[in-house]
Amino acid sequence: MKSIVLKINELAESYAGYTASNLSELIKIRSLSTGEKAVAEALMRQMHEAGFDEIRTDKLGNVIGRIGNGSKVLVFDGHIDTVDVGNISNWSSDPFSGEISGGFVHGRGSVDQKGGPAAFVTAGRILKDLAFDRNLTIYFTGTVMEEDCDGLCWKYLVEEEKIKPDFVVITEPTNLNIYRGQRGRMEIELTFRGISSHGSAPERGKNAIYLASRACLEIEKLNERLKSDDFLGKGSVTVSEFVSGSPSLCAVADYAKIHLDRRLTWGETKTSAVEEIREIMKGMDAAIEVLQYKETAYTGLRYGMEKYYPTWKIEEDHPMVLIAQKTFTSLFNTKPVTDKWTFSTNGVTINGYYHIPCIGFGPGNEELAHAPNEKVPVSDLVAASAFYAALAYYITA
Repeated sequence: MKSIVLKINELAESYAGYTASNLSELIKIRSLSTGEKAVAEALMRQMHEAGFDEIRTDKLGNVIGRIGNGSKVLVFDGHIDTVDVGNISNWSSDPFSGEISGGFVHGRGSVDQKGGPAAFVTAGRILKDLAFDRNLTIYFTGTVMEEDCDGLCWKYLVEEEKIKPDFVVITEPTNLNIYRGQRGRMEIELTFRGISSHGSAPERGKNAIYLASRACLEIEKLNERLKSDDFLGKGSVTVSEFVSGSPSLCAVADYAKIHLDRRLTWGETKTSAVEEIREIMKGMDAAIEVLQYKETAYTGLRYGMEKYYPTWKIEEDHPMVLIAQKTFTSLFNTKPVTDKWTFSTNGVTINGYYHIPCIGFGPGNEELAHAPNEKVPVSDLVAASAFYAALAYYITA
């Protein structure tokens, strides 16, 4: 194994410019959720050039590349959609330049999350160079619509494509650390019904804004007493939107709506989170709803799921974690940091719903995700491509 590891490191380093150039090409293609067609086509071209055994898209638009045909199944997953750029004046250069300079690849999606797919394409090329022939099927998935609805793409892969792997590596940014979990989340909408009256006589009506405001203050208190987990940290809830309506600006509001961003730590579930809010709303003329997501993919397929994204983690001594740590140490001659994501990933479906063992390992610092002046070190891309290729060997050792 030592000679293979040495060769993988050499190849990953020799392909540094290739990996950075592939990433630059992907960054130059604007690819918001539901608009990933062009970047999917580019990723497929890159997989073809790398010599993948099979390359296709499913009906949702996910890119699926394959190497090998063994009984065990490993997947490297990375989403190819990005968020928008926000206030362009906050950027010091063109967000879609894909500029390679100063040891970095610059632009929107360099960290979140096109760096992972660029690195796993190189890993595939390395495996083909080494004539990888272990008892393993490796899928490389460039997934879609993750920014709008994390995990939706994997709901489709599992339920419609019937891909249920033995192991998954999520290539979201981890700063080259090994991640083994994250808090879950859900989106909740509360609607309050009032009775309008003329603004000169508010006592004749029932102001929905006041009802919603009382609920907001109780939700603020709820946030302080939510559960905590030693690894994942504390659950949280915040009001992220407040909307109201009335017959006119000279009338008592008869409608109000608030949107909650609820982050779930270990042991918190959809049922427990809804019940906490229901308790706050007792006696109010109000309704609670866990929202649904349903949108049309770039392929024309309309697909969706509930906006409940379960908390997930795998244990520190899980075989997948141990194999990843062994792979890292053999490549880089140092022990890895094992940690968790602050944000949400496709792991909410992969492990949260389907209990498929998964870890995270990706290039870039998650603090730059969704931020202006996003950039990823070329050295991270090199390390990630080496890690993905070596993991395929260690997982079959």
